Amino acid sequence: MYTDYRAAFIRGGTSKALVFHERDLPADRAQRDALFLRAMGSPDPHGRQLDGMGGGLSSLSKVCIVGPPSVEGADVDYTFAQVQIDRRAVDYVGNCGNMASAIGPFAVDEGLVAAEDGNATVRIHNVNTGKVIASSFDVKAGRAIEQGDYTIHGVAGTGAPIRLDFLDPGGAGTGSLLPTGHSTDDLVVDGAPAVSASLVDAGNPVVFVDAAAVGLDGTELPETIDADDRLMTRLEAIRRAGSVRMGLAADEQSAAQNRMTPFIALVAAPRSYTTLAGDRVDESDVDLTVRFLSNGKAHRALPLTGALCAAVAARLPDSVVHRHARTPRDGAPIRLGSPSGILEVNASVADKGPNAPVRCEFATIYRTTRRLFTGWVRA
Repeated sequence: MYTDYRAAFIRGGTSKALVFHERDLPADRAQRDALFLRAMGSPDPHGRQLDGMGGGLSSLSKVCIVGPPSVEGADVDYTFAQVQIDRRAVDYVGNCGNMASAIGPFAVDEGLVAAEDGNATVRIHNVNTGKVIASSFDVKAGRAIEQGDYTIHGVAGTGAPIRLDFLDPGGAGTGSLLPTGHSTDDLVVDGAPAVSASLVDAGNPVVFVDAAAVGLDGTELPETIDADDRLMTRLEAIRRAGSVRMGLAADEQSAAQNRMTPFIALVAAPRSYTTLAGDRVDESDVDLTVRFLSNGKAHRALPLTGALCAAVAARLPDSVVHRHARTPRDGAPIRLGSPSGILEVNASVADKGPNAPVRCEFATIYRTTRRLFTGWVRA
C-alpha cells in the first residue's frame, strides 16, 4: 500500500525539488529514504525516473525538508537530500544552494515565519553543513512575491529576485576553507603526471582543475564532456583523489561512494563561447570560464554552492582559479561563464596574515523561485 505525503514541488534557481515539512515525514531515516526514492522514481537503470517526480538529472532529483530551527539565530532548519538516479541511495553530505532560494519563501508562505509586507529576511540553517544562509525577498499580503523581471541564465522567463547571503561559508564540508592548508596541491592519479588542483571548501567542497590539464579549453558543452568516456574516467579519478586529500574520504574506494561531494570543476581564462540555448557569450562579458561536474555528469548550468566556491577561490592568491580569473575590483561580483550563460557571485575573503587562516566572510548571489504545485505525493 502507498501513502500520500503532503509536499510542494518547487523550482529554486536552476534546480527543482520536492519540499516537505519535517512534521509530515517519518522520523526513521530508512523510511524517509525509501519514501524519497519512490517519490523520485529511483533507482532507474534507464536514467529517466519516469515512475516518479525526478527528471533524470541530478538537478531535478532533489528533496528539501523544512522544520523548526535547531540553532540560535535561525528561523528554520533546511535539510537537503540528493536522490541518486541509478542507485538506491539518498545523500545528505552537502547543501544545494539553488534550492536554498526556495526555502525562505516556502517558510513565509507556509506560516513558519511571520513577515510583514516589504522586504523580508529569513535566516536558514542548513543542517547538512551547519551553515546559515540569509534569504531576502519581497512579501505582499503575507506571501512571498514570485513574479518580477529578474532573469537567471538556464531558466526561461523572469521572476522576483531573491538575495542569498551565505554567511561564513568556509569549511562547510571539511571544517576549513583550505582543507590541506594550501591554495594548490598536486594530485597524482593512475601514475599519470601530477595534476595541479585547488581544493577549496566554501558552500561545498570543490576540486578545481585547469581545463587545459585534461585537454579541454573550458568552453565545451555538457554533452561533449559526458560523451568522452576516457575524459570522464580521468576526471572521476581526480575527484576521488581530491576527496581523499581533503579528508572527505579515507580512500578512493570510499570516495567513489559519495558522488555528490566534492564537485570537480574545470576552469579557464575568459573565452567567447556559445551557450546551450545558442546565445553567444563574449570573453569581455565573463571573468572566468568554468564547467562543473556533479553526481558524475557535466552540469548544464552551475551548482550554486560550486559557483560560490569558485568566486571565493578566485580571490585566493596562487589558486588555479585565481591564475585564470580576471580579478574584479573590490566589492564587484565575479562573472562566471557557464554552459547556460553568465552567473554573477560576490565574495569577501579576509587574509589577516601568515599566521592566521584565510577566511571567507560571506558570499552573495541572486536567484528566483516558483512553486509549481502543492498537494500530495504518493510513495
